[in-house]
Amino acid sequence: MKLWSAEIEALRPETREAVAAGFDTINEMIGTAGPYPDDPLERTKVARRQFERIYAPSPDAEERTIAGVPCRLFLPEEQPSAVYLHFHGGAMILGSPVMNDIPNADLCKRFGMTVVSVDYRLAPEYPFPAGPDDCVAVAAWLVEHGEQELGSARLLIGGESAGGYLSAAVALRIRDELDAIDHVAGLNLVFGVYDWGRTPSQRGMRPHEGPDLLDPAEIRFVTDCYLPSRSIEERRDADVSPLYADLHGMPPALMSVGTCDHLVDDTLMLAARWAAAGNEVELFVAPDMPHGFLAFPCAVTDLWAGRTNAWFADVLAR
Repeated sequence: MKLWSAEIEALRPETREAVAAGFDTINEMIGTAGPYPDDPLERTKVARRQFERIYAPSPDAEERTIAGVPCRLFLPEEQPSAVYLHFHGGAMILGSPVMNDIPNADLCKRFGMTVVSVDYRLAPEYPFPAGPDDCVAVAAWLVEHGEQELGSARLLIGGESAGGYLSAAVALRIRDELDAIDHVAGLNLVFGVYDWGRTPSQRGMRPHEGPDLLDPAEIRFVTDCYLPSRSIEERRDADVSPLYADLHGMPPALMSVGTCDHLVDDTLMLAARWAAAGNEVELFVAPDMPHGFLAFPCAVTDLWAGRTNAWFADVLAR
């Protein structure tokens, strides 16, 4: 089983050079200059302030409250082809829709989609299930009112990191609680966490060594913030971790991850189970690339962008 093409294999030296050249800069942008406070809430507040430095707000974005939840929208000039329900990353403890303004504005213009990015509640102030509940509330509103209010009730759902997790979790709840999975045309799952009980790679056993923006200690911290007082087995309940859910009858999915990512096993395992359940899945594996590999421009990230755009075009054409 080959997880990447001969073309990508030939690009691995360039990939490693790109990561080495940019890693310290990226890590400094989202990290902190000194030690974090011991208190979990104060630690997350420091991390949030640091993370906000990478935000690049777009003047084309519109703020709107949907089902009681703040959202950030991009509206196409023409009749929308679909609504892209987007969830931002940030380990369930930080982040904001504005951090994805540039790619979300591009998706809106490139494919004529309305983009709705959800400003869901964050841990540790609001642990599970607050964040997913916010996202499901917006999804339910879009199923019921999307056609009339936004021009389409057809959904694509996607996100990065924690947003990838939320995309899978919300899609499962759309199927099971809303009986509306037929509204979802596809899922774009980008280096998400799908097992909160910690896969081998989350524990440090990765297929490729190399720098990563995540580490096992950080993963333990955010998991304790999001799922406090829960045992490993409780964190693997199907309503918490999508990897353990019944995956039958799910939409086509594109799943992307790098092999130095401490979440690589989450994507590899979910992709295999997705396919075994009879669903359509495309898998993009970027060797030698870390979590957040989109931040490291090189030929492989260009290939990923092209494949992602081709996937959107194919799903929207159906």
